[in-house]
Amino acid sequence: MPEPNIDEIAYLDSVVQERQNGKHAEFFEGIRDEWKARASHYRQNFGNPELIAPWTEVAGRGKTFNNLYNSSADDSTHGGVIATLRARTLQLCPACGEEGTPNTLDHYLPKEQYPEFSILPQNLLPMCDACQTSKGNKTVDDSNRRLFIHGYYDAFVEQQIVVLTINEPYNAPASIELEPAADLPDAEAALVRRHLSELQIINRYHRFFRAEHIHLLRIVNSLRRTEQNVGQSLRNFRDLERLRCVNGWKHIFYCGVLTNPELLAYLTQEQLPEV
Repeated sequence: MPEPNIDEIAYLDSVVQERQNGKHAEFFEGIRDEWKARASHYRQNFGNPELIAPWTEVAGRGKTFNNLYNSSADDSTHGGVIATLRARTLQLCPACGEEGTPNTLDHYLPKEQYPEFSILPQNLLPMCDACQTSKGNKTVDDSNRRLFIHGYYDAFVEQQIVVLTINEPYNAPASIELEPAADLPDAEAALVRRHLSELQIINRYHRFFRAEHIHLLRIVNSLRRTEQNVGQSLRNFRDLERLRCVNGWKHIFYCGVLTNPELLAYLTQEQLPEV
């Protein structure tokens, strides 16, 4: 997902300038240079909480920063930027791949711990309600390893990062596995595992899979009745979903079907249940 094309230095200068006649003018003017330095530090370290410590000097002014986000007028510098970010139309949640337009902006570094980044465009990412609820204010684990993929900076998510394994019985699979792609480097694979776990994506995908597998059986029954090529049709479905998102749940599903020779043999040769 493209990073917002905004110069954070000019952006924060404008935000501070707009506060010159407000009750917090002296505060914002006093922190102007350090605020800009921290914003640059954020970008230089790709928003990584392993490397970015909270700003202890402004710990008691969290509400002052967060009010900028919570009360952002569209005609203000930051309000216009936030409105533009909220207006993006997406078909899938970038954090999990579930279908549906994400209707909220998530603070990658939580505004409760990092209030100075509450209006930083690079810290604001679209996210579905389920992901945001699971993410909460978490950033790192007990070993100071970050928990979540950053949608703007983790370029490896442009490839498929999750693979699905479907286990027997194929008429009603009792178990599936959702794992990082085998070709990911160890560090990236470990991050994907933490991301999947912390956002509860695996549990949510199980519910999606049950419905999608029933739908698959219905589709294949129809294809076979009309003597259409099942394998080619499934490849077409996969390719269409890839155009939408390589890590979308349906693309992952069809890849899981097409890379399982035993499941394909079942779908093309065996008697399928009428569901």
